Amino acid sequence: MENSEVQAVLMQALPLEEVHVLSNDGSHFQVIAVGEMFGELSRVKKQQAVYAPLMEYIADNRIHAVSIKTYTPAEWARDRKLNGF
Repeated sequence: MENSEVQAVLMQALPLEEVHVLSNDGSHFQVIAVGEMFGELSRVKKQQAVYAPLMEYIADNRIHAVSIKTYTPAEWARDRKLNGF
């Protein structure tokens, strides 16, 4: 899968302000998701929310692995320089 495809799936499925997707091989992805929705969720619920729209792609092996970081917009404004953005 292309980074842009993963980004489009997440932006369409979740109320996110930003999604950044990085991959070197098209099957292992790093996702940074930014949205107000993460402010009231536990760490596990945040991960589950991002995994859910990607499950069909994980099940058919188009995505092999996903590393997820989630931020509220305020957290992202503070931390994005630490992530190279």
